[in-house]
Amino acid sequence: QVQLVESGGGLVQAGGSLRLSCAASGRTFSRYNMGWFRQAPGKEREFVAGIGWAGGNTYYTNSVKGRFTISRDNAKNTVYLQMNSLKPDDTALYYCAASSAAYLSTTTVSYNYWGQGTQVTVSS
Repeated sequence: QVQLVESGGGLVQAGGSLRLSCAASGRTFSRYNMGWFRQAPGKEREFVAGIGWAGGNTYYTNSVKGRFTISRDNAKNTVYLQMNSLKPDDTALYYCAASSAAYLSTTTVSYNYWGQGTQVTVSS
């Protein structure tokens, strides 16, 4: 069992930056691939970024490549999402999720545990 708690969301102007954190409970955090997803009002939840259990493998959706960076600290049971050059289209509820799949997945069904989400709002 893994419990996830996101933090770091807020209101920021376009072009600004935010750093999201996701703190995980449990001693098996390092066994999970981790992902960040987001969901805007009226839209489906979409994959943003993922990182392998050891931290050496990362993947991003095209719209955030070069602007967002995912990282993890297994000693602190925490995964991060550094978001730079934010755009109004990045406005959404951001979720962190843990996956026990053998590969780094971009689909929601591959993730076993989810946080409650943290709101990111980017004003123009």
